[in-house]
Amino acid sequence: MSDLASEAPAPAAPSVPSAPAAPSAPSPQTAGSAPDPQDDSGFARLAMVTIDCADPVALAAFYGELLGWETRHVDERFAILDNPEGGSPLGFGRVSGYRPEPWTEPDGSKHFHLDFYVDDLEESTAKALALGATEPGYQHGRTLRVLIDPAGHPFGLAPLEQAIGQ
Repeated sequence: MSDLASEAPAPAAPSVPSAPAAPSAPSPQTAGSAPDPQDDSGFARLAMVTIDCADPVALAAFYGELLGWETRHVDERFAILDNPEGGSPLGFGRVSGYRPEPWTEPDGSKHFHLDFYVDDLEESTAKALALGATEPGYQHGRTLRVLIDPAGHPFGLAPLEQAIGQ
């Protein structure tokens, strides 16, 4: 979590669809027994993914253009993009002393990455590069194209037909 939570009031909570109804009676468990693997009801739902960065205004603008999402909130410390399909929004929070994740080598580490389906991999790569992404020298060698966003986070572009063919 970024240091924003302690510095500023939280932005307005996103509208989250209501949770599915809970089962009428929980499945019985004896002390020390493992949870039922068939029980996938969970108890939490994703409200938002927040990406730490040095400049939330610039990073929100980058992803807003990349995804075609509208900005709900933006200030120098935090920005939110709404998902037009009704899913979780993306947040961007300023972190003092932010440093990009190392990923330029095959064994480089990363904290997270986002993957996106695209209609045309070459055209979408060119558009992302024009928006300010960079392409590292190392690629996995698969159909996924890894790019680096302006804050240094890796993200992937993959052809949509790859998902349809699965």
